[in-house]
Amino acid sequence: MGQKSKQLASFRDAVADIPDGSTIAFGGFAMPGTPFNLIKALLDHGAKRLTLVANTTGGAQQPRMPDIGMLVENGQVAKVIWAFTAATRPTDVLPFTKYYESGEVDAELVPQGTLAERLRAAGAGIPAFYTPTAVGTELAAGRETRVINGREYLLEYALPLDYAFIRAHRADAAGNLRFHRSQRNFNPVMATAARCTIAEVDEPILPAGAIDADDVHTAGIFVHRLVQVPPAPEGLWPTKRQERAR
Repeated sequence: MGQKSKQLASFRDAVADIPDGSTIAFGGFAMPGTPFNLIKALLDHGAKRLTLVANTTGGAQQPRMPDIGMLVENGQVAKVIWAFTAATRPTDVLPFTKYYESGEVDAELVPQGTLAERLRAAGAGIPAFYTPTAVGTELAAGRETRVINGREYLLEYALPLDYAFIRAHRADAAGNLRFHRSQRNFNPVMATAARCTIAEVDEPILPAGAIDADDVHTAGIFVHRLVQVPPAPEGLWPTKRQERAR
């Protein structure tokens, strides 16, 4: 019996079975590597009481692309786990802020490097680790610390995910991924931390084995669903190659 294909026809199909209460991570660092099309599909899907994990809540950039802040505005989110829960500039106002301040959405602030390491630890089967980051700050209040070799460290726990939404530049049918430059931010560690990783892919998906093993950034064993980004206007934030082809 042949292996079931990982490639799906639409973003709607890729998120159709995501239940309420899921923990979902979103790759990307501002624009590069952000799975805009999967975010839009989740908005349309409407799953609620979600816990979202990402670098930022989004909403500061204009024109505004589908972002996690829209999921908050749509009443789908119970909690966010973020490195930046506030805007990086005082002139920016994030949509998320008013929902947090009114108590409608909970938030957990995690230093950026710690967030990446909690995800990496989940993928590596490491349940917890000690880090000097945040020791002596409000983030460490009431939490376990330990002195190792004369230095105090804070205990942090791994962050396993139900789903990871990521964006890659190239993929083969087996799910092997290659990222383009700064797409290779949170995407690789999120892929390993999730029970189900869904990747939207810039280029047409290649036959299995078409990507040289030395060029694979994330192995297909960590990737469960693939959707090719269609040309605009169907695909959000199309690649430069797609724009030139129009």
